[in-house]
Amino acid sequence: MPTPALFAAAATLTPVEAQHYDLAFSATTQECPWPKAYGGDPVAQAAVAAIRSVTDGKSLHSMHSYFLRPIDIGAEVRYEVELLRDGRGYSTRHVRGFQNGKPVYVCLANFAAGEPGGSYAVPLPDALPRPDDLPSSAAYLEGRSGGTMTDTSKAYWSGGRSFDMRHVPGPVYLTVEGHRQAHQAVWLRPFDALRPVDGLSDAGRDQAALAYVCDYTILEPLLRVLGHAWADPGLVTASLDHAMWFHRTGPVDGWILYTQEAQAAENGRGLATGRLFGSDGTHLATVAQEGMIRLAQGGQS
Repeated sequence: MPTPALFAAAATLTPVEAQHYDLAFSATTQECPWPKAYGGDPVAQAAVAAIRSVTDGKSLHSMHSYFLRPIDIGAEVRYEVELLRDGRGYSTRHVRGFQNGKPVYVCLANFAAGEPGGSYAVPLPDALPRPDDLPSSAAYLEGRSGGTMTDTSKAYWSGGRSFDMRHVPGPVYLTVEGHRQAHQAVWLRPFDALRPVDGLSDAGRDQAALAYVCDYTILEPLLRVLGHAWADPGLVTASLDHAMWFHRTGPVDGWILYTQEAQAAENGRGLATGRLFGSDGTHLATVAQEGMIRLAQGGQS
């Protein structure tokens, strides 16, 4: 069953008394069938905390994050916001996430007032299948089994992530089909219209939604080129650090194209980059993420 409310719940922050810095909020990580919380939770929640600390109309234009420790699933995370700078053109925030008294996530977020200047955007790639011509995750997984996939993980991939996801070429849930290429594209769309998020404008909510969804598949071009699937026995992945630049605002209730490319893999780590395009072809954001990719002895190679 698709869960359109999952993102709204993840992005709902409650103001609490600050203990270390200027402002503080609490939020809860979402359920998922893995030993640790989904990495998009702290990225989106930190984005919301930072956005809610800026009251002069500036827009979030970049985030640079580190994931310090695994985060418990379905548990509270406390986000403390330090107001590092408020200038006429730019503002900077330092957001730290704490769980069980220990830091689990940190990021720097920068905001800009905007000013006249030149404009350029990477064009939307040509000759990709349209999402309506591709199977949804649920349709692809119907009747399939294999590896470490359970009924719980199958349900999560099918409809438990708030967004419909359609892969070009096919997904790497169970196997890497065809050539081990270093790139892929994913069409994304919320299962339902995005709901209002407390304390955010629609534009801020849409930025938080992109931050939330971008982590689900960004390591997949690395898995694809290395020949690993999510259900391979012994595969362990983790987000290590993450950077995101927001170039333009645009609605994200329609189909979003997320193009992704593996850049390097070595020593149990891999770097991938991605671009997010709106339904009208607008280049909305760019992502870079390094992750741990570990295959335990006895797993597939």
